[in-house]
Amino acid sequence: MGMRRFLVTAAALLSAGVAAVYGQQYKGGIIDKSIAVVGDEMIKISDLEEEVRIMMAQGFVSDRDARCEILENMMVSKLFLMQARLDSLTVNNDMVEGELRNRIDQFRTYFGGDEGVEKQFGKPIYKLRQEWREAFQDQSLTQQMQQNIMSDIPEVTPYDVEEYLKKTDPDDLPLVPVKYQLSQICIYPDREAANMAVKERLLAIRERIINGEKFSTLARIYSQDPGSAMKGGELGMASKSIFWPAFSDAAMALKPGVVSQIVETPDGFHIIEVLEKKGDMFNARHILLKPEYTIDDKEKAFHVLDSLKTEMANGAVSFEMAARFYSEDPATRTNGGQMADPNTGSSYYEIDQLKPQDYAAVKNLKEGEISEPVESLDNEGRDGNTVYKIIKVDRILPSHTASFEEDYSLLSDQVKQEASMKAVDDFIASKLKTTYIVIDPLFKYCEFDHEGWDDKFRED
Repeated sequence: MGMRRFLVTAAALLSAGVAAVYGQQYKGGIIDKSIAVVGDEMIKISDLEEEVRIMMAQGFVSDRDARCEILENMMVSKLFLMQARLDSLTVNNDMVEGELRNRIDQFRTYFGGDEGVEKQFGKPIYKLRQEWREAFQDQSLTQQMQQNIMSDIPEVTPYDVEEYLKKTDPDDLPLVPVKYQLSQICIYPDREAANMAVKERLLAIRERIINGEKFSTLARIYSQDPGSAMKGGELGMASKSIFWPAFSDAAMALKPGVVSQIVETPDGFHIIEVLEKKGDMFNARHILLKPEYTIDDKEKAFHVLDSLKTEMANGAVSFEMAARFYSEDPATRTNGGQMADPNTGSSYYEIDQLKPQDYAAVKNLKEGEISEPVESLDNEGRDGNTVYKIIKVDRILPSHTASFEEDYSLLSDQVKQEASMKAVDDFIASKLKTTYIVIDPLFKYCEFDHEGWDDKFRED
């Protein structure tokens, strides 16, 4: 259902000494003035402080002075932006509008609506939307320019990888963790019966609310959403875009105080009461119940899986064939049960990429061995749905220093990444030599990442 995810505020970014460093006040802040000129692009104090507020709201954490880091990033972006305009690159408007929607939804949710955002940034929402759209347009050009520079490097060849290995100290080579290649046979519990049972429980709770019991009290007792249950089921004012579509559609259709019918999402089943609606934002209470399965479900599934293990041990059927005929997981059964990371598509899993239940089942197995039946989770919903499975260890790649034979793809990516970063650094270095740049001496204390800024400070 897409529960709210609050961002960590890096309060240290807005230090009490800002006004003292910059001097006089403007609009409750600082007198606006230019603090850097890069070619024909200007950066003002207000630009920097706006970026600080944005980064702060997004949980930005820096191990350097935050304003120094942000200012350097802004100046570097100007170098790319100037070149993008010289090269006549065009803005990716789909990206711009998508990023703009995400930012506004995020901030409206975090700060409690348009009024909270306007108070935080000291500007009306229409003005912020205009400014952020322009910023994202510049960002689109900047990113394209950087990608163009990085894509201009030659394709990595085996010779390049060999040369990289020769010149790199073995202690500095990537350490490849233990990886597992696995196959599975899955059996799901009787979802229909469990869904019917949970709906009946939810209908009974809904009836109690309609008959006068408090929604918030019953949410604290019964809701299986730990984040909101302790608050009486209340989610807080948030953009509808952060919830599952079925949930937000149902909430937006409700009148305040009316309890919804049962709403199903990948997280389970909900009843919803809307407290307040404002544009495409709402504050609602909900009670979430998830299907629960019986011991009988587990015993039946384990019996089938044990029987299949016996058949495989007797040579009557292969794991691959059994998976094709008996597994109920559509994502793996057509591949003979072979598992693949849904995020990367890779058939190899590092330990931290495995579900804890799956790792516990295979951690003591050797290649070719099959686990005992285990209760685990699939990839649906926020936490996954219950599934029973046996897992076969197809292959174990021990932890090792990356080698040409075993890890060519990884090393090739490493070589390409280093070459890309060097191309970007070379571009910045060349532009620092040829671009008119002036930086306010207020920032002379900064330790910038790139050399070449130090002789760009304006003399007092």
